[in-house]
Amino acid sequence: MSGADQAPFLGVSHSVTGRRWIGPTDAEDRATEALVQATALPEALCRILARRGVAAQEVEGFLQPRLRDMLPDPLSLRDMGLAAERFLAAVKRRERIAVFGDYDVDGGAASALILTWLRAMGRPATLYIPDRIDEGYGPNEPAMAGLAKDHDLILCVDCGTLSHGPIAAAKGADVIVLDHHLGAEELPPALAVVNPNRQDEDGSLGHLCAASVVFLMLVEANRRLKAEGAAGPDLMAMLDLVALATVADVAPLTGVNRALVRQGLAVMGRRARPGLVALADVARLDQAPSAYHLGYILGPRVNAGGRIGRADLGARLLSTADPAEAGALAEMLDRLNTERREIEAAVRDAALAQAEERGTDGPLVWAAGEGWHPGVVGIVAARLKEATNRPAVVIGFEGDLGKGSARSVAGVDLGAAIQRLAAEGLLEKGGGHRMAAGLTVRRGTLDAAMARLAELLARQGAGAGGPEDLRIDALLMPGAATVALIDEIDQAGPFGASAPAPRFAFPDLELRHLQPVGDGHLKLSLGDGLGARLEAIAFGARKGPLGPFLEGRAGQRLHAAGRLEVNHWQGRKSVQLRLEDAAPARPPR
Repeated sequence: MSGADQAPFLGVSHSVTGRRWIGPTDAEDRATEALVQATALPEALCRILARRGVAAQEVEGFLQPRLRDMLPDPLSLRDMGLAAERFLAAVKRRERIAVFGDYDVDGGAASALILTWLRAMGRPATLYIPDRIDEGYGPNEPAMAGLAKDHDLILCVDCGTLSHGPIAAAKGADVIVLDHHLGAEELPPALAVVNPNRQDEDGSLGHLCAASVVFLMLVEANRRLKAEGAAGPDLMAMLDLVALATVADVAPLTGVNRALVRQGLAVMGRRARPGLVALADVARLDQAPSAYHLGYILGPRVNAGGRIGRADLGARLLSTADPAEAGALAEMLDRLNTERREIEAAVRDAALAQAEERGTDGPLVWAAGEGWHPGVVGIVAARLKEATNRPAVVIGFEGDLGKGSARSVAGVDLGAAIQRLAAEGLLEKGGGHRMAAGLTVRRGTLDAAMARLAELLARQGAGAGGPEDLRIDALLMPGAATVALIDEIDQAGPFGASAPAPRFAFPDLELRHLQPVGDGHLKLSLGDGLGARLEAIAFGARKGPLGPFLEGRAGQRLHAAGRLEVNHWQGRKSVQLRLEDAAPARPPR
């Protein structure tokens, strides 16, 4: 039975946020029961496993994933052997090495992986991160030509796949590209281009972020060193960087990505990397990190330098071995992140108003404005996408030229569409991957480019429906929402892109207490009438339909839906519901 054929869960066909609630299917219920009988594991955990399609004989391997069993052979990627060979030759011959990285978390973490590995081998390297505003994304000809004068080998990480001219400008130096962005038919003139999203790859590793591609090259380098009787640096200790990049780049947390993040979180919990320790401390993170903390607490701070400050701050923080330097960099990034939030809020409000005036029912939602900071347009595009369930583009203009970012929804390949627009001449340049892309457009072609993009996305089914159904995994009562239950559920984690944490519906609760907190958030207390209470928080609720509904419903009853989490306060643990949606439990009198 498909979601469209199911009866609405708890009878909610149109929630406060306009969504239909859909519960587990009969097949999922049967699979859950079969897993409970075969494994004797808790039902809540078995329900997650059933939804993921995990068979009884696969449960042990899923709950305890071993990286050595799941890590792909690095040589399965084209040009990997050549890249590892040239990299090791540069190390052995003490050649001058430069790392050219992107300014986001993935680029910073990928750069830090190489710098950390080289430092362990006693080899220095030059870090170069381009300025987002002055240089834009990826290699540029002046920078590459300048690096080539003083270096023998340049490693382009999280960029370079489409940089034909800049790589050709690196005369006298060899260039290796370690990337994951969508490739064109023709590759740039680099010595090696290692990219699971090259057009001549089979796509089986297309879900890897750039840091994972770099990690695989270092695995191959260590393997070759071992064959020669030498020892390479400890790669397992570097998995914290891979985990951070995977989550921050919104890569799917399935397969090997899940194993990388799970083990990377364990490494991060040991607090051995000065940069991440300092960042966690400045963010007042007083618990073992989770995927949520990587995506929403640490990642944005690492990104802040590339967005509105010095582009290399994030990579420098992640690669430094000096606690004092790490502390200073973390403080700087935390301040920049606060400034970034203020800039983002202004652009977000203007972009949302413009998009709503233009209409949000089509296959594409877009907005463009004069002077909108290029460092926040990607975040604002993500906010528009979340608000409308449509692919979104946000562009900031300086004079005749606009630089923008785009974010997609599941099932719509935005990167390919943007790349096609660039090939057709409607964009100055553009590229990315399925879920995110960047672009540069001239003012005179803006409307035509957006119309053409909407046409291409409509062919993929974008905008065919209204708000996405809200998937409910199980019904739960407040008394059953315990820390022990969350611990059981977490065995199936980490949760994130393509692997969401389970969402529970709590029926017929009384709204006991409501309190505004922070920037538009609401804290509330819910009761079941039997003595059990459930504390909840609704982030950003006052800026959407959920806030007015809750503020006008004190003392009344409602159905609540969201995800459970453990709240840490003054050394104590308690359960908190991250409220996502609600609906009246009883018709108003």
